[in-house]
Amino acid sequence: MKRILSAAFAVAALFAAASPLSHAQNALKPPAGSHVAIVEFADLECPMCGHENPVLMDAVAKYHVPWVRHDFPLQMHVWSFQAAVNARWFDTQNKKLGDDYRNAVFANQNNIETKDDLAGFTQKFAQQHGTALPFVVDPQGKLTAEVKADYNLGMQLGVHQTPTAWVVTDGTGGAAPHTEVKDFNKLYTMLDEAIAQTSHGHK
Repeated sequence: MKRILSAAFAVAALFAAASPLSHAQNALKPPAGSHVAIVEFADLECPMCGHENPVLMDAVAKYHVPWVRHDFPLQMHVWSFQAAVNARWFDTQNKKLGDDYRNAVFANQNNIETKDDLAGFTQKFAQQHGTALPFVVDPQGKLTAEVKADYNLGMQLGVHQTPTAWVVTDGTGGAAPHTEVKDFNKLYTMLDEAIAQTSHGHK
């Protein structure tokens, strides 16, 4: 059984070369055309990420705000990095498919203990969604580089545990540009406030 405490441990840098500060600052802004968004750094093997993922899913469905998901695979976890690479491959087929894969992994964490378990789960997921999974999902290393870049971005932002998430705004109406979600039970309240403030600012 997964140990929930593992998710809260601080981690050392896995990769070299941090992203430029300006890029990190831009990461805590809503996508173009949006006033409010959720930005999250998560590890697909992290029990707390799995626990909070339905909360995020429900919030996004209710408030219709963008959910910008970043990879932050923890060194202590056996298969999380490969899972992140797999998710990136599904993204290349269809972004929704990639997010569906992430959500499915979170929902089935207790059945995935090893890299072999992950490989079997991923193959089954692909088949169920009418997708032919290649023998090697990342032959050029491009997807691996993207996962590492996300990790470096998280380090630049001071991420040290998962999940780490922010409610971010365009700053109008007196809304805070970004506020970290310390308690996911308060996510709805945070979104209510951010949406109300930015809506007022755009009237």
